[in-house]
Amino acid sequence: MISTTDSTATQDWQAHLNLGFANKNGKTVLAHRSHHGPLTVQRPFYPEGGVCHVYILHPPGGVVAGDRLTININAATNSAALVTTPAAGKFYRSAGKVARQQVSLTVDEGATLEWLPQETIIYEGAKVESELRLELASTARFIGWEVVALGRPAAQEGFTAGELTMNWHIVKAGVLFYRERLRIDAQAFAARWGLNGHSAYGTLFAYPSTAAHLEAVQQLIGEHPNRGVTRIDDLLICRALDDRADVLRDFFQQVWQLLRTDIAQQSACAPRIWAT
Repeated sequence: MISTTDSTATQDWQAHLNLGFANKNGKTVLAHRSHHGPLTVQRPFYPEGGVCHVYILHPPGGVVAGDRLTININAATNSAALVTTPAAGKFYRSAGKVARQQVSLTVDEGATLEWLPQETIIYEGAKVESELRLELASTARFIGWEVVALGRPAAQEGFTAGELTMNWHIVKAGVLFYRERLRIDAQAFAARWGLNGHSAYGTLFAYPSTAAHLEAVQQLIGEHPNRGVTRIDDLLICRALDDRADVLRDFFQQVWQLLRTDIAQQSACAPRIWAT
């Protein structure tokens, strides 16, 4: 059983997972995997031919204060992989220590990587630092999202205490292209200039994108006040707020389905685990 508070009797988990995808005769295989601590993957699935689908597992079911998760993924030349999770991630409340997660994604020439984890639930009182580093070769293709739920509205829990820091660091063809840092505490959660009390927010990145992709997502959004999309050079960035993480996830899945045929060069094939 995972405690939701710090405990001197609880050992901090230092978990590492390394995955390497490679193209073998037109089929992407999980050519390398290694792990230490409670991070692992199920066997690869192939629901759409040569694209490799992998589910990352975190057996404890949640991250407590002081834990550190490190995930490194490399999609080698001309490979195509989709990485997701079988359930929402959870970061529990803390009495002082910080829980950390670091994800490093490298997408080589001609490769496609889709980073599509299910939502992350940040319990009230949690202290979390999350960093995602993305390195794209000039002809790489990528779609990825982060969906975050703050507190547990169904349990009448908001986010009146706690702190979340999220960083995106995107390098394109060896040059830093985009950097973003987001810090959310109780004030930012409640303020109009912040989340305005919305318990769920998310960001989706897609590369390479075109003006037609931007227009298509704009049409999907319509007049919705808590959805937005922009394009910086050929990087598309879509953002959304909502009171329900499942609604937000469904919206991003619609965006993914809209973009995937062009960007990932595959028609939409949702992982079966998303329907369970």
